[in-house]
Amino acid sequence: MEWADARTYQMAEIGLHTIDQVAIAMDFDTGASRRHVLDRVQRFVARQAPNRVDEEHAQVARWVLDSLINLGDVERAFRRPYGALDASGVYQVRYFPFKLIVERRDATGVLYLHASHEALNVLVGALDTDVESAQEAAEVKLANLIRRGKLADAKQVAEQARIRTIQYGELIHAHLEATRRNIASVDWLEAVPDLLSEALEHVQARVRAERAISKNMAEARDEAVDPIRKRRAAELVEIVEDCIRRHIRLQKRLLEAREVFRTEQDRQQFSLAPHRSTFDVFGQLLRPALDLSVADALGPVDCFFRQSTGPATKHLVHLSSLVAALLRPAPEPARYAGQVEQPQTQRMGDTARFTDEQWHAAEHLLHLPDAVRSLSDLLQDAERTDPELPALVALLAMHAFSPDTSAALGRGDEQVRLAVRAGTTLDSARFHGDDLWLTTARLQPLGPAGANPSRSNDEGGMQ
Repeated sequence: MEWADARTYQMAEIGLHTIDQVAIAMDFDTGASRRHVLDRVQRFVARQAPNRVDEEHAQVARWVLDSLINLGDVERAFRRPYGALDASGVYQVRYFPFKLIVERRDATGVLYLHASHEALNVLVGALDTDVESAQEAAEVKLANLIRRGKLADAKQVAEQARIRTIQYGELIHAHLEATRRNIASVDWLEAVPDLLSEALEHVQARVRAERAISKNMAEARDEAVDPIRKRRAAELVEIVEDCIRRHIRLQKRLLEAREVFRTEQDRQQFSLAPHRSTFDVFGQLLRPALDLSVADALGPVDCFFRQSTGPATKHLVHLSSLVAALLRPAPEPARYAGQVEQPQTQRMGDTARFTDEQWHAAEHLLHLPDAVRSLSDLLQDAERTDPELPALVALLAMHAFSPDTSAALGRGDEQVRLAVRAGTTLDSARFHGDDLWLTTARLQPLGPAGANPSRSNDEGGMQ
């Protein structure tokens, strides 16, 4: 560590102590508070280096806890390689992912710490051990040590028995959580009912044994004259009583487990099954794509973004809110609208782009009663007259492409400007598109006697 000389501290012991504090504070549905764990670990760190300042002790405790959570990894999982022979006898290196301390949230959204199954195995120094058998063996060993008077060794065995109790509760809790997520993933036909029956028998037997041990240790504590022996006996009584409390809470959960199964069966039976599983963008797309070349990664990345960015969905009105909105009484209109403030006005300047002279010049160029000219020629004439005039001529020519003869007749106009496609490209450096033929057509009103049956909906004609 760059911020402190870590040679004084025993990091492995601090890590085990941190896991132990998290495990002791864990319950069936909750875990340890981060502040509570850091306070306990900081005191343990201070014992290793009493000459160092408290700020360094707190920083070491935070660093060890964050390292156990593995904050530097996105998935927050450790990976350790191991070798194994496949079916063909070839030695392959594989990776085993695991976690030690996990951050979770309870039903109210509060963040807490939770020790994983691998972390609990680290505390008791065993891997893949049957929890029930290990706990029974630990309690038999505990009773034997107490009978022989070896209270120091008995305390260590009692602490291991408490960790086994926590593991047993985590095992039942994992099955119930899997049931709440997907009831089909748990064998409630044979495996889980047998596990619940065995767990109830185990808990009842452990409570009876632990109460007998607690009673004997309480008597030894009260009768002890040596203060060290009295303190160790009191610590043993506290640990065993904690095991009894945990077993009683576990027994309550076991009795409620079948009710959880029936409730989830009803809920999930009448819920719609998901059509597709959740896509892990980091694990299934980003990480594999980073190992590919740009050409090979382009296909799956393009496919993902093309399929994931679908059309925008419309908001549908909920029937209950729609009916409530329709039945809501109309608000009573106020007689007076209140004081009307005098608006602040500001005179605007002349925003016209073209002057009156430019309008007259454009109208003069486009007045073609007995002639037909192309828009290219008219733009060249306008350019020679005024550099700004070609823009106005082009706009008027566009309006002439589909003239409104009915409006012209209503205004009493005798002529209308007409434009048709010339079939060539516009010859201009400033404008692009199709060239137009422009002319001025004379309007001739159609009376009732001269009406054309095929054009009975028109109000007038052009010549």
